[in-house]
Amino acid sequence: MDTLSDILKITLPALIVFFTAWALLRNMIKNDQDKRRQELILQNSRTVTPIKLQAYERIVLFLERISLESLLVRVSTHDMTAPQLHSALLNAIRSEFEHNLSQQIYMSQQAWAVVKNARSNMIKIINSEVEKLPPDSTGLLLSKRLLEKIMDLDIEPTRAAIDYVKNEVSGII
Repeated sequence: MDTLSDILKITLPALIVFFTAWALLRNMIKNDQDKRRQELILQNSRTVTPIKLQAYERIVLFLERISLESLLVRVSTHDMTAPQLHSALLNAIRSEFEHNLSQQIYMSQQAWAVVKNARSNMIKIINSEVEKLPPDSTGLLLSKRLLEKIMDLDIEPTRAAIDYVKNEVSGII
């Protein structure tokens, strides 16, 4: 019995010290892992945020470039027919969209959907106005009809998309 008592006198304090040290080390390791995870997240946000902002900038530029006023200034010439202008406008929109397609990676799904809807609405407006004209119409007449259509709208589709993107960016900053 005396030996058992001596063994317990030695073992019990050793077990208490062991479990205390184990608990302290476990907490230290967990705290260290949490700290490293937070540092990694912070470093990642320092890298990703500027890229995201640049993507939003490029999308705003895309939307500005496909607005009808901008498109007509860039694409139309005085000797174009309505079908030629129609084709040139659609090609310009498609080309701009394809050039900025990769920006969707850095944008929210809602923002990208708004951008795609703005593009689709611009194409619909152009298609609907060209269908109302006879095939031998001039590009100048089509330009005039498109500008009138845009002025009749409460807000141009590209302007609505730009406002949405700006609002989303303000949440990032």
